[in-house]
Amino acid sequence: MFFFIGCLLPLHQIINNMYPLEIIAPMKEELTSIGFKSLTSTEEVNKSISNSTTAVLIVNSVCGCAAANARPGVKQSLSNDKIPSDLLTVFAGVDKDATNAARDLMIPFPPSSPCIAIFKNGELVHMLERHHIEGRSSAIISENLKQAYNEHC
Repeated sequence: MFFFIGCLLPLHQIINNMYPLEIIAPMKEELTSIGFKSLTSTEEVNKSISNSTTAVLIVNSVCGCAAANARPGVKQSLSNDKIPSDLLTVFAGVDKDATNAARDLMIPFPPSSPCIAIFKNGELVHMLERHHIEGRSSAIISENLKQAYNEHC
């Protein structure tokens, strides 16, 4: 254990994570509780995307637009006739290797969080960057994703 700003935290948590795991756990669970697979390594990201027919991958984050717009929007989007076969998530600032691997698959788009990508047969086919999420309602995000699901799934 390591003493840090008035609390005891494991040293690996201080070095590897921008946020205490206790803080982000409910934010992760908001997606994992409805079937999203939390990816924490480069290998998991690459294998999950390359082996999927269709996948939605959300780069989750602690920011307000993730809480108010991205997570609720992606959750609402699943009430659609067509949805991706794989539901995947990484957490920016926590799952660093996995997030970097996900962002590598999202090139040419610059890194942003939150963001939501749809892949078909391992290829990026749809992208919602932070500027598409921030300031937009979860309903608008959901409708955008549903249209993409209908086209690609």
